[in-house]
Amino acid sequence: MNTDPNCIFCKIVAGQIPSKQVYADDYVIVFEDINPKAAVHLLVVPREHVVSLADLTPEHDVLIAHIMRLLPKLAQEQGLTTGFRTMINTGKGGGQEVFHLHVHLLGGDDLRGIGFTR
Repeated sequence: MNTDPNCIFCKIVAGQIPSKQVYADDYVIVFEDINPKAAVHLLVVPREHVVSLADLTPEHDVLIAHIMRLLPKLAQEQGLTTGFRTMINTGKGGGQEVFHLHVHLLGGDDLRGIGFTR
């Protein structure tokens, strides 16, 4: 599996940095964001180091499908019965700060000031 020894998310996946983990399987770990923007703010992080959404290849199809199907399950487990928001920041110009693919799962309150709204 591809990892980056300098990546903070790879260190969290490896257990070298603690996190408030809420879910883990063979593909991803899910933990609470340390700087939450909503009542529920989880990060879904692949165990494999993939820099960004733009770096996905056909070999990652199972991974990304797994993540997309997992998000509603996580939202339900977090009590987000009226809806939730997902965000993937891609590249520096897209607001990505940690260059390891991750999906933000947000909910639990008014999300109008968080991310793109319309």
